[in-house]
Amino acid sequence: MHILSKKSSKAVPAEVLWFQAINEIGIINQLTTAEFTRVMPHDLTLAQFTVLNHCVRMGDNKTPASLAAAFQITRGTLTSTLKRLEAKGFIQLVPAPEDGRSKRVMLTKTGRQAREDAIAATTPLLATLVKALPASLLDELMPRLRVLRQYLDENRSG
Repeated sequence: MHILSKKSSKAVPAEVLWFQAINEIGIINQLTTAEFTRVMPHDLTLAQFTVLNHCVRMGDNKTPASLAAAFQITRGTLTSTLKRLEAKGFIQLVPAPEDGRSKRVMLTKTGRQAREDAIAATTPLLATLVKALPASLLDELMPRLRVLRQYLDENRSG
């Protein structure tokens, strides 16, 4: 399928346009990751913040395996992140009640506060966006981005 480009009257393959869109999203991710990492409190890495944020948003009491699957990373990579969070007192790894061998990730009160502190630390960065870009841009983007994210999430490979 070809789509007429707004910049020219040439037909551009839809795959090229999708690549360009995903490339832009990737660049936005790189730029925001660098800025967010720079301001994270408690010596948090973005990976550690992501685990805390997930536990607040989606609930804790998850196995490391289910979290690794949710983040699409290896269990080994997640285990390293969890050990660091546990050392900081932000999570507890407790035996699973159903078998005692597997673990469950439980967010601590300190971990919940660290997540809130991290969000607060990003406020100045986000305030610059609020000043620079109109809210109508978000009104247009968010529903479309949610559709894309939902499609990609529901159609994961592996």
